[in-house]
Amino acid sequence: MLGISFGVGNAVGPLGHTATNTHLMEGEDMTNSTTESSSGQTESGYVSRDAGGNPPGGLMISQNGYTFEPSETILEQGRTTVTFRILGPDGQPVTDFEPTHDADLHFFAVARDLNSFDHLHPRMDDSGTWSTDVDLTPGAWRLLADFRPVGQETMTLGSDVFVAGDYQAQPLPPVSATATVDDYMVTVRGGLTAGESSELTLTVARGGEPVTDLEPYLAAYGHLVALRAGDMAYLHVHPEGSPGDGTTAPGPEISFHATAPSSGAYRLFLDFKHGGVVRTAAFTVHATPSNGSDSPAATDQAEFGAHGDHVHN
Repeated sequence: MLGISFGVGNAVGPLGHTATNTHLMEGEDMTNSTTESSSGQTESGYVSRDAGGNPPGGLMISQNGYTFEPSETILEQGRTTVTFRILGPDGQPVTDFEPTHDADLHFFAVARDLNSFDHLHPRMDDSGTWSTDVDLTPGAWRLLADFRPVGQETMTLGSDVFVAGDYQAQPLPPVSATATVDDYMVTVRGGLTAGESSELTLTVARGGEPVTDLEPYLAAYGHLVALRAGDMAYLHVHPEGSPGDGTTAPGPEISFHATAPSSGAYRLFLDFKHGGVVRTAAFTVHATPSNGSDSPAATDQAEFGAHGDHVHN
């Protein structure tokens, strides 16, 4: 592990960018990315695009005139209140949202090394300012807001923030088909292929016995988020079926269809609710290239890394 001291002198505010789309589609191509220009060319790295020319969600701070504005980009470590606003095309805070998956806004705080993750649902006051408490460790974090303004499409905007303190860098967890969180074990079956819809099936067990009474959480028996290692491109997927539809069983299996925007490493976070508590199981997966070529990503297609993350109440 590499220890780094983070302080005010190290901090850099978030860059203003343009355009993002929450949901990744099939048939994506690759365009250079990190700081986006109107031509789609960027300073470094890559952003995959869907058939409509949209980059993945979470990479930009602004889209279609809407901006994610954290109140502060330098935060204290420990239990910290994070506040932010969503500004509209007129520069004023947006206060009217269409609920998606049982919430007006989904908020994610993710350590840049992808070893810590929180999925939260902040409260908005009358002025359009959102707030929520987050447990933060020193280092660089990515804040993501997933929302749908009335009359608009769903979008995911992101901003970097920095937490002062002694930062201990952690590698991406190693591959494994299982993740343990509290006394639950979650097993994942299937893999990801770049630009193609793939099925992932996650099975929840407790004490060696299948869990067959999962509780609905955000209108589903499981909630899956995937983030691309390196640039934090965001893929938000939901399972097949829904509670109460007469066909979807409340466990032990939860199946998802997901499309990776490119080959390479991703971090998957599964939220599931049981016994009144929401828990998160996390995996690392390497998506294969769509051409099936022999590459490290292809070799590791079905190999996952396991790690138990935060518990949500």
